[in-house]
Amino acid sequence: MKKKNVKFLKALVETPSPTGAEEPVAQLVRERLADVADEVQTNTMGSVHAVLEGAGCAPTLMLAAHMDEIGLMVTYVSDEGFLSVAAVGGVDAAILPGMRVDVHTHAGTLRGVVGRKPIHLIEADERKSVTPLSKLVIDLGLPAKDVQETVRVGDVITFGVGFERFGKGMAVSRAFDDKCGVWVACRVMESLARAGRPRGTFVAAATVQEEIGTRGAMTSAFGVNPDVALAFDVTHATDYPGIDKTKYGKITCGDGPVIARGPNINPLVFERLVAAAEAEGIPYQLEAEPSVTGTDARAIQVTRAGIPTGLVSVPLRYMHTPTEVIALKDLENTVRLITRFALDLDEDACFVPGIAAPVRHAGAPETLDDVAGDAADAGKAAASGDAAAAGDATASGEPSQA
Repeated sequence: MKKKNVKFLKALVETPSPTGAEEPVAQLVRERLADVADEVQTNTMGSVHAVLEGAGCAPTLMLAAHMDEIGLMVTYVSDEGFLSVAAVGGVDAAILPGMRVDVHTHAGTLRGVVGRKPIHLIEADERKSVTPLSKLVIDLGLPAKDVQETVRVGDVITFGVGFERFGKGMAVSRAFDDKCGVWVACRVMESLARAGRPRGTFVAAATVQEEIGTRGAMTSAFGVNPDVALAFDVTHATDYPGIDKTKYGKITCGDGPVIARGPNINPLVFERLVAAAEAEGIPYQLEAEPSVTGTDARAIQVTRAGIPTGLVSVPLRYMHTPTEVIALKDLENTVRLITRFALDLDEDACFVPGIAAPVRHAGAPETLDDVAGDAADAGKAAASGDAAAAGDATASGEPSQA
């Protein structure tokens, strides 16, 4: 992965965006795509929609990835200056004691620690149970008066850790769920622009409030009203001890993006995703989702009269902890997969189950490198005034450079 792209990923995960307070990451997305997209909008929920107009009449495709991360919220400031908190999203109280956190106030960010009685002062039977969140406090190390003047009820809190590369091709951070998805959405937008644009319009939707019920996806899907959609998120890797593969499947970090199957997934979208992976030579994994998924896909699919929806995920170890782990090459391969899926869509694409024939080998056999080369040739021909050459470069139906 190029250094500039690693830098962008690091910026995304280290920029605080607990559910309901996603504005700082939204700003990063707008800045990144300002010179790539034809239009960048932010709706009243706070979701960012970046639009790349299509070069033809193919379906409008929306890629949704959520910007919000789990965290905490201040519920009470004691007379002694300690903070009581509640969870924002699915926070495991067991991981909190002893953790360093960042409290985001109107006056700036304060470093805090999650306090708990030391083991010496905990009764033997109490040691066997998890201390509930309501019994934990955050210590800011400040005089009570300073805390009471600075911290307000409702201030949000994030884990006090950031991005780090480790091992061989791995990375660890808080908030890969789902800032790595936002990274993928931005990179797909850039990849499509370089490849000569998709035939249909592409909308990268960085959504809000997924962690408390896919709320941003509901409003984004309704507002964009795409013809087809992909949700992108992370999924549970099962490649470490203690995970029952017979129950959760075999999902391995580094073995490629994960394509979901199940009632939340349109079968024609699934087939096209598999065909795109195989045409491009991208390793991929399959995941069974026998009910609704805990992703933006659950909301998108049932918006309006129904939107044909797919789900692509990156394997992630230790979800909803400060040490979420991914393989960086899985992100790169996901960008390639979604880019190819978008370029293969044409005006004849149909997603009605039982009506449209399954697509086993969608689109032309060329790889993304071939498509990008065709687009570049067409652009050079047009620039030189050789309209005939430009027409030859696009006669096969591949999009030309806009």
